[in-house]
Amino acid sequence: MEVIADIPTLRRSLEATSDLAFVPTMGNLHEGHLSLVRLARRHAARVAVSMFVNPLQFGPGEDFSAYPRTMEQDCAMLEREGVDIVFAPSEAQLFPVPQQVVVQPPPIADELCGAFRPGHFRGVATIVLKLLNIVRPRAAVFGKKDYQQLHVVRTMVSQLNVPVEIVAGETQRAPDGLALSSRNGYLSPAQRIEAARLYRNLGRAAQSMMDGNRDFPALEAEVRADLKAHGWDVDYVSVRRRHTLEPAAAADADVVILAAARLGKTRLIDNLEVCLGPAQFAKIWGQVW
Repeated sequence: MEVIADIPTLRRSLEATSDLAFVPTMGNLHEGHLSLVRLARRHAARVAVSMFVNPLQFGPGEDFSAYPRTMEQDCAMLEREGVDIVFAPSEAQLFPVPQQVVVQPPPIADELCGAFRPGHFRGVATIVLKLLNIVRPRAAVFGKKDYQQLHVVRTMVSQLNVPVEIVAGETQRAPDGLALSSRNGYLSPAQRIEAARLYRNLGRAAQSMMDGNRDFPALEAEVRADLKAHGWDVDYVSVRRRHTLEPAAAADADVVILAAARLGKTRLIDNLEVCLGPAQFAKIWGQVW
C-alpha cells in the first residue's frame, strides 16, 4: 500500500490506472468506512482512500480542531483491507492559497443539516470536487448515513458532468442500531446507551408508515417529543422524498426519514429509507431491530 501526501506523486502513481474506485474520508476510520472500502473493491481493480479533515465544512465553534486524527491506526486498517493507495495531504497541499473558488450546492443544501450548519455543504461539495479532479477515479463511494451529503454530491456530479459513478454504501450499525460514526467516540458510556434511542424512534416511525399511517407531521412530532423528553436537543426530524429530499406527501411511495439531534455536546444524524409502494414491494431499508 502506498501512502502519498502530495498531488504530483499521486498523479504519477495513478498515471496508468483506469479502473479505480475512490473512498474519500476524514480519517478516524471505523467499520462503516471499511464497508465502503469493501464496496469500492467490488467496483474496480484498484482502490484509493483519502484522509483529510476538511476545514471548509466546519463552521465556527464546531469540532475541527478536536476531530480525531488517527493516521497510523487508519493506515493499518486500510492495509489489512488491501487498499492500494492512501492519499493523506496536508492542508497546505490542498489549499496552497485561500480557496476563493467554491461550489455552490443546490438549494436543498440550505435545509435539514444545512439550516443548522450554514456553508457546510458548500465546503463538502468543494472538497469533493477537488478530490475527484485530483484522483480522477472511475467510481467514488459515499455512505448513506450522510444522506443529504450523498444527495448533494450526486447532484453536483450530474449537473457538472463529472465523469465518475457515485456508489452508495448502506449505513453500518452497532448491534443496538446506532449508526457508526467517528463522533460516537465523544459520547460518555451513559450517552452511548441512550444514543440508540434515535434509531429506535426512526424505526417506530417507519413501522407506523408501513402499517398505513401517512400523517408525516404527526410522526415527526412524536419522534421529536420522545427525544426531547429524554434530554436530547433536536435539530430536525423530517420525512422527505427519497430521490429529491423535497418534503414528502402522503401519496409518496419512496420516502426517507431524516433526523439530527444533540446528546450532550455530540451531534448525531441518522435516517431510514422506507418504500411505501404495493405491499409486495414495501420495505424498510437497513432494518436491524
